[in-house]
Amino acid sequence: MKHARVLLLSVLAAAVPALAQQKTGPGISGDDSLTWHGITFYGVIDVGVQFDTHGAPFTPFRPSAGGNIVRQSSRGSVTGLASSNMGQSRVGLQGTEAVGEGWTAVFQIETFFNPQSGEIADSLKSLAVNNGRSPAAQSVGADGSSAGQAFQTAWVGIKSERFGTLTFGRQVTLLLEGTIKYDPNYNASAFGLLGASNTYSGGGSQQDNRLDSTAKYQVSFPDRVHLGALYKSSGSHTSATAVFQANIGGDFAGASVDAYYSKENRAIAATSLVAAQVAALPAWGYSVSNALAATVSDNEAYALMALYKSGPLKLFAGYEHIVYTNPNTPLSAGFHDIGGYVLAFVTDNAYNKSKTVQVYWTGVRCTVIANLDLTAAYYGYRQNAYGTTTQSGCMTLAHGTCSGSFEALSFDADYRFNQHFDVYAGAMYSAVHDGVANGYLSRTNIDPTVGVRYKF
Repeated sequence: MKHARVLLLSVLAAAVPALAQQKTGPGISGDDSLTWHGITFYGVIDVGVQFDTHGAPFTPFRPSAGGNIVRQSSRGSVTGLASSNMGQSRVGLQGTEAVGEGWTAVFQIETFFNPQSGEIADSLKSLAVNNGRSPAAQSVGADGSSAGQAFQTAWVGIKSERFGTLTFGRQVTLLLEGTIKYDPNYNASAFGLLGASNTYSGGGSQQDNRLDSTAKYQVSFPDRVHLGALYKSSGSHTSATAVFQANIGGDFAGASVDAYYSKENRAIAATSLVAAQVAALPAWGYSVSNALAATVSDNEAYALMALYKSGPLKLFAGYEHIVYTNPNTPLSAGFHDIGGYVLAFVTDNAYNKSKTVQVYWTGVRCTVIANLDLTAAYYGYRQNAYGTTTQSGCMTLAHGTCSGSFEALSFDADYRFNQHFDVYAGAMYSAVHDGVANGYLSRTNIDPTVGVRYKF
């Protein structure tokens, strides 16, 4: 891992002199793009200050350092530097090269980092450092697809305006592309559920909004209809062992609508180890620094998302239906997850009765004056009662298998001085109810956040 990071820094350092007279970044256009011979060097640095009314000490590892939404370890008020509040801090290279009439070779590699700590983004490490700690002693920890890899994105492919784009490697899922497009906050972690948790863009698993060893095909037709498909074979390892996603959508008279389907086999939801599990590690020969527990499931999701633009207004709405069942093929303890983390304790029978989660959101974004956007949004989800025997049909917070819900409201403002630099401020209120609140030290949180973002 260390050698891979050194290699990445060497590549970027070599690229900078040739590009030094230009400026670049995602969405940076024209002569302001830092492009040389079809290869663009780009980056985003996003850092701010966040206050949580009920939070946990911030982490230097996870892509978003703060808690943002209320979590099980949320307890007292906390203030600190929080990164990637509006967008993921990252550096990368992307390129295009004409290879024949109408055909172009394309590639992208990028690395996520935390500007407040200088650490490579690593959600699983944010879990591992909490191994053996009670929730009242934990820092912010949450599962995710960032696990200290040298490259969070790494793919290559071929593109044709007529026949579409086919790419191979570690890529974002179709669902993640959809949630970015149709979230009123464009997947901002500080101001929305979809950005604060990767569960929904991951089709039910926070690790699966980006996937290794995938093939993805996307094509658009002249009548403004587009199709997409993503496949990860069952022979590939790490995270979900087999994934299929499909997408169909279109643009009509100011409106965009997309429908998605996702099927994941042996999806992983990693958690920190409790004290008893840490005590048992020596017998298995695992290290406490990279061992985790996990619940494994087969997940199936359907989603419908839409937006409508009229003048300075954009209206957003989305719905996702996720079903969790026990995996058809159980996963054994000792499995090596993304980033080389070991799943020392695995639960394969958490869903003897299937769990259903319904996710929904709506919001409006308004450009009130040039370069100033105001956004108001609502997010929520509801789970069914999926317990059995004495827990069957429960509707209280007595068990995590009881029916329950989550809700969040947010308002934020983003002012762009130019295409490189913007400042933002806002807050999100979040709350958990009934079964979803089981094990939570606090049930609400408000996260006022201010920050700056620079794109190059």
